[in-house]
Amino acid sequence: MGFYTDRIVPHLVHMAMRNRRLVPYRERVIGAATGRVLEIGAGSGLNLPFYTGRVRELVALDPSPRLLAMARRGSADALVPLEVIEGSAEALPLDARSFDTVVTTWTLCSIPDVHRALGEMRRVLKPGGQLLFVEHGLSPEPRVQTWQDRLTPLWRPIAGGCHLNRAIRNLIEGGGFAIRELSTGYMPGPKILTYLSEGRAEPA
Repeated sequence: MGFYTDRIVPHLVHMAMRNRRLVPYRERVIGAATGRVLEIGAGSGLNLPFYTGRVRELVALDPSPRLLAMARRGSADALVPLEVIEGSAEALPLDARSFDTVVTTWTLCSIPDVHRALGEMRRVLKPGGQLLFVEHGLSPEPRVQTWQDRLTPLWRPIAGGCHLNRAIRNLIEGGGFAIRELSTGYMPGPKILTYLSEGRAEPA
């Protein structure tokens, strides 16, 4: 069971994140980033190819040194200067009001104290800065919600802390942000995993 939890499930989750169906979401969200950018939960750097020349500097934060090493190795072809930082989203080792854009892609589901993390994201954004996000979360369908609630306690320990049932819009607005753009809907796949919220928010 330990090998399955520690090796196989994270590998499957990583492979899922490489799904080609996610590319249009990455293109839209990452392509809207400008200025000095902080990416939360940057992982192995799957978003790197989608940053444009409108980004002056990218700071990639993740708690996993192994994944950050992969991101660093993959940054040779990136269009933007990259700095990687090992750290927690709940306690960002970064100055207040120092970023133009914060990016999260399929990350809010797995942060243990997501409310504190969103407060930290708001803290490091400049006035008028933007939070760009695409996240999976709680379905609007009661039947799907029931299964998300039932399965989350079983899923979370084997999937890197991922919660199937987080209400993304409520979380972001509760974290002190005003959502300016929002698109929601299912992508192909099991409904418990594929209800996505994509958009842009600003510090309220």
